[in-house]
Amino acid sequence: MSRVRSWMMSIVNVLIPVAAALAVGAIVILAIGEDPIYTYKILIQRSLFSYRGFFKTLHFAAPLILTGLAIAITFKANVFNMGVEGQAVLGAFFAGVVGFTIQGLAPAWHVLLCLVTGMITGLLFALIPAVLKAYFKVDEMVVTLMLNYVVMEVVKFLSQGVFRDPASGYVATYAVAESAMFKKLFNTDLTAFFFVSLLVFALMLIVFLKSKLGYEITAIGRNPEFAEATGMRVGRKILIIMLISGAISGLAGAGFLMSEKYRFTLDFSGNPGLGWDGMLIALLGSHNPVGILVAAILYAALKTGSEYIGLFTSVPKDIVGVIQSVIILFLSVRFLATETAFRERLRSLFATFRTARASTGQRNDLV
Repeated sequence: MSRVRSWMMSIVNVLIPVAAALAVGAIVILAIGEDPIYTYKILIQRSLFSYRGFFKTLHFAAPLILTGLAIAITFKANVFNMGVEGQAVLGAFFAGVVGFTIQGLAPAWHVLLCLVTGMITGLLFALIPAVLKAYFKVDEMVVTLMLNYVVMEVVKFLSQGVFRDPASGYVATYAVAESAMFKKLFNTDLTAFFFVSLLVFALMLIVFLKSKLGYEITAIGRNPEFAEATGMRVGRKILIIMLISGAISGLAGAGFLMSEKYRFTLDFSGNPGLGWDGMLIALLGSHNPVGILVAAILYAALKTGSEYIGLFTSVPKDIVGVIQSVIILFLSVRFLATETAFRERLRSLFATFRTARASTGQRNDLV
């Protein structure tokens, strides 16, 4: 029963910031003289309640589910892998290289090889900060953040040089072979990559709820010193957690390239990027796999719906950017309240103030 309650709370924690952000967005829409109810009707109806729109939303949700899970497994252990973006980009790049250089493979084997390449690339790239954190106590947040910039420069150099497609009118690699592409299903944008992301979601749900590693992740996140004192090899567990995160990130990038982009470009990951969106989704879902699944679908619905807002209303589709920014603001407030015990401190301050006033009043009465 408590587990079901936990899942329900994760879903509620997703819906409350989204609803609050939509309310703020409605005020902005009213300010520009448009109808927020009709605008939101178009956004929700076209992204979640139309045949093509719903499957398009699921398609965009697939990489976000994976990057959200990649963030959650480290953040839950109080380890901050800020390199999910770089790991996804690098995984996508080398999956793309395998996709266009190897020819003649059966589609199933070619797709599998590209996905495994992306996972191994993300894993190996995550190994650098993982070893530095686990065995040398180097701050993983700084290392992973800086390595993101290294990745961008490396893939930029390779895309402009060795692997550039000279027939392309912009900087891009060759397109992956048809045998390495995820095919569209049901005459929609949905591909089998979404079901790959669901498989990873199911595996991570088992890890979090049923496995020894899930318990150890929670223990490390709450008190790493106590976990070490009980005999847990915390350094080794941090290494494993970071490698899992890197592999999932690489898989997200590889799958997105093979199901949506088909070639690597300098704007492959978009703005702000798959990894950074994954961080928002992990926070929105409270690092719970069920919450992350719901958050990824809702976040993808905003992306899908923004395209239809521009077509059917006079509201600029940038309103979705405003809504996303407000969600981040509400999440920041929630994070501050949770991590700093802000509410408890505020209550304690008011209680102390009331006690002081009461004692002062009593002294005045005695005088």
